[in-house]
Amino acid sequence: MYQAVSRIVCGHPEGGAVCIEEEPGHIDPGVYIENLVKVYSHGNKLAVDGLSLKFYEGQITSFLGHNGAGKTTTMSILTGLFPPTSGTAYILGKDIRSELSTIRQNLGVCPQHNVLFSMLTVEEHIWFYARLKGLPEEKVKAEMEQIVNDVGLPHKRNSRTSTLSGGMQRKLSVALAFVGGSKVVILDEPTAGVDPYARRGIWDLLLKYRQGRTIILSTHHMDEADILGDRIAIISHGKLCCVGSSLFLKTQLGTGYYLTLVKRDYDLTLQSCRNSASTVSYSKKTEKVGRLQYDQLRQGCQTQSHKGPKSKTHLRLQTEQDKHLLNSLKLHF
Repeated sequence: MYQAVSRIVCGHPEGGAVCIEEEPGHIDPGVYIENLVKVYSHGNKLAVDGLSLKFYEGQITSFLGHNGAGKTTTMSILTGLFPPTSGTAYILGKDIRSELSTIRQNLGVCPQHNVLFSMLTVEEHIWFYARLKGLPEEKVKAEMEQIVNDVGLPHKRNSRTSTLSGGMQRKLSVALAFVGGSKVVILDEPTAGVDPYARRGIWDLLLKYRQGRTIILSTHHMDEADILGDRIAIISHGKLCCVGSSLFLKTQLGTGYYLTLVKRDYDLTLQSCRNSASTVSYSKKTEKVGRLQYDQLRQGCQTQSHKGPKSKTHLRLQTEQDKHLLNSLKLHF
């Protein structure tokens, strides 16, 4: 049923080529999108343009893209809100065009906005969604107890959701997507608008529930995508730009490490520098008052990678600096 997506060599997205890491052969895809196209009739807008992508079981895949890239449209098609114009997707081996009612028994969704009822309590929400998913009555109580404790709301179990803070409401909304043993979970910006503490709580919840599930996570937070994502897929204008692990994307598309220097004076004239062994070169990227930042050049990145991603590099620079800091490359979007 599944057809292999051909591996395409790295190239510039604007040139039509994308960067795809070799797919893991020992893991089954929970979701497989095959040449998906969506054209909205009003305005004749092409939202998704021939997208082919796999999401694997037991992994969190960070699904990234600018506003209007086609992320929400793709996830809406997977959940059955919109029909595809052409192409299809398989969820747990079942075609979304003909077996959606069966798919929904194992599908959990957390949309961008909370779907909560102000008159219901926390426990009543869990009971309602569990029964909606077809969970037997005798198993609902155990499900309620586990979810309430996992989201850290045992003291709020009998409180109406209208009395919860925004962070608590969001954590509950995310947890409800996992109710009933959902094997495929689609999360559309689950941490949007929450404070850092609630955000960390949602991260812990996702990492705890990852095993045995296929999780698709849409986010605009690059640190979140980097930390949570076993694989990262980036789309633009409805097309796939790149997909792979965070380390793969940084290696293929990044410059390597970056070096920050803080000078004693403000004579920011240093355009490049090298380490003491002359094996790594840095070129100036940005400058602020008293601070310079350099990107490690590609050839240096290859040399540095042999030492491991967290190895320390000792630099002796031919300039008088008060402080220097070497960081690994971060994802920027």
